Amino acid sequence: MPDDPAEDGRAAESSIDANGEVTESVDDSLDATDAVDDEVQRRLREAYLNDEESVLVVTAVRSTDRRVVVELRPPHGGATHVERFSAPRNGSLAESEAFLSFLDAAGVSPLDVDEVVGTRVPATYDPDGGWRLDEAYVGGRGGTESDAAEAGRLSERWNRAAEWLWTYRYWLVAVLLVGGELLFVAVIVLLFA
Repeated sequence: MPDDPAEDGRAAESSIDANGEVTESVDDSLDATDAVDDEVQRRLREAYLNDEESVLVVTAVRSTDRRVVVELRPPHGGATHVERFSAPRNGSLAESEAFLSFLDAAGVSPLDVDEVVGTRVPATYDPDGGWRLDEAYVGGRGGTESDAAEAGRLSERWNRAAEWLWTYRYWLVAVLLVGGELLFVAVIVLLFA
C-alpha cells in the first residue's frame, strides 16, 4: 500500500524485509521539532519525576567546628535540605555515632567519605515539617520520636538563625555602627538644641 497517508498526514511506504515482516517507513522529511510528540514528552517527564519523588541526593558534606553538615537536594532541583551530625572530636568517633550510622546506611566507609556525594537517600516530604530522612539514616540520634522531632525543629531554627547571623555579620556590624552614630548625633542635638 504505497502512498497511503499515515496518521499524521505524512506519506508512508510499506515493504517486506528479508524475514518476511511488513515494515513501514515514514517520509524522511521530519522536522526536529516534530520528532517527539508533546504528549509523549509530557508523560515521560511526569513519570520520571514521579519515580523519584521520595529520594534526596547528597550534594555536599562539610564540617563546622562541632558539626558535620550533610546537604541534600531532590534529584530534580528544589530547596536544599540540611542534616547535621556531631563531628568526631579528640581523635574519637564516639561522639559521632549518628554520622557513622548515616554512612553505614548509605553503604559508605568512613575512610571514603567522598563517595557519599551523589548517594540517593530515601526520604518523605511533609508540608509542615519539610523533608525527613528514612529512619535507617538518622536512627542513631536517640530519644523518643516526638522528643527528637521537637528538639530537631528547635535545633534547626537555632542553626538557621546562627547561619544567617554569620552570613550577614559584616552588614550587621555596619548597621550597628551607623545606627549608633546616628543615635549619638540625635542625643547631642536634643541636649544642646
